[in-house]
Amino acid sequence: MSIYKLYYFNARGRAEVSRLIFTVAGQKYDDVRYEFQEWPAHKPETPLGQIPVLEYNNIKIVQSTTIARFLAKQFHLAGRDNIEQAKVEAVADTINDILSVIMSIRQEKTGSKKQQLLQTFGNDLADYLKNLETLAGLYSNGGIYFVDNQLTWADLFFYDLGETILQCDENCLENYPWLRKNRAEVEKHPKIAEYLKKRPKTPF
Repeated sequence: MSIYKLYYFNARGRAEVSRLIFTVAGQKYDDVRYEFQEWPAHKPETPLGQIPVLEYNNIKIVQSTTIARFLAKQFHLAGRDNIEQAKVEAVADTINDILSVIMSIRQEKTGSKKQQLLQTFGNDLADYLKNLETLAGLYSNGGIYFVDNQLTWADLFFYDLGETILQCDENCLENYPWLRKNRAEVEKHPKIAEYLKKRPKTPF
């Protein structure tokens, strides 16, 4: 029986980076996926009434980024020392800046307001991507991964973000060659490539 259980919707969303960490680590886990109509019945079972939740040795860990950071440390994908970890976290927090905007757009119910948010995000996306390429220039040590040319959860986090933003604009990485190469390198990782072939197809 697995000592790890990850609870989320049947979607990539906020849990996919943790699934990718498990995949690279080769760690078995229970991937518990709720359909959206099932969620109300399970919501009271969670500490804060939200998912993802990671259950580890009967302890429930909440908050998507906290879960990912915990797993990255468990499986040596968080950086080899405090300096590397700080670099990884800086990249991850920059990615979270983008995700926070995307989530606010998805949660917006008013059509006109959503269109306005989408337009603003489209205008701002270039700045966000430029920030990530800047960090890669500072931290990658001339390599293809974000921090000191070694695979960390920051690379997995960006790979997943890339899937989301490329759905919105398939050309959005056109002017960011390093980011494109980084995603391509992650995608051809043998364990990731195998996982991508088998994972459920979901819209987000």
